[in-house]
Amino acid sequence: MNAVEPIQTYMPGAECFGCGGNNAYGLQIKSYCRGDQILCEWTPEQKHQGWQGNTCGGILATLVDCHCMASAMAFSARIEGLSLDQHSKVRFITGSLEIRYLRPTPVGVPVLLVARLANIRKERIYTLRCDLYSGPEKTVEAEVVAFRTETI
Repeated sequence: MNAVEPIQTYMPGAECFGCGGNNAYGLQIKSYCRGDQILCEWTPEQKHQGWQGNTCGGILATLVDCHCMASAMAFSARIEGLSLDQHSKVRFITGSLEIRYLRPTPVGVPVLLVARLANIRKERIYTLRCDLYSGPEKTVEAEVVAFRTETI
């Protein structure tokens, strides 16, 4: 599972603050399939800081949340043997987000989000684990539950 285009390309109506390419004020993250992991690189800017020099925790939670919803979509497509394009009407919404901030995440340093599928229940409830690295250091770890839904 190695998509050349970001997963968000296959999510029409891209208005989301975190991952929507049509949201000029948003973060516009891009997530890519790499084997059994979904990766996203993004760089927090000064406008994303909480305390001086450190990325706002709410921005970090948004990164994790949006990256995991895209990741759930990609994992679901792979399980069903479909391309992301064939799977574009499937969406996931956040059921829960448990986040642990391990250390400050500085602004201006690229971050790497790594999502893995941990569990699927009732064919519609996906649990993902996501780690966020700032340089070589893991600064955030999270468990996200995503509920599958279909768009009209």
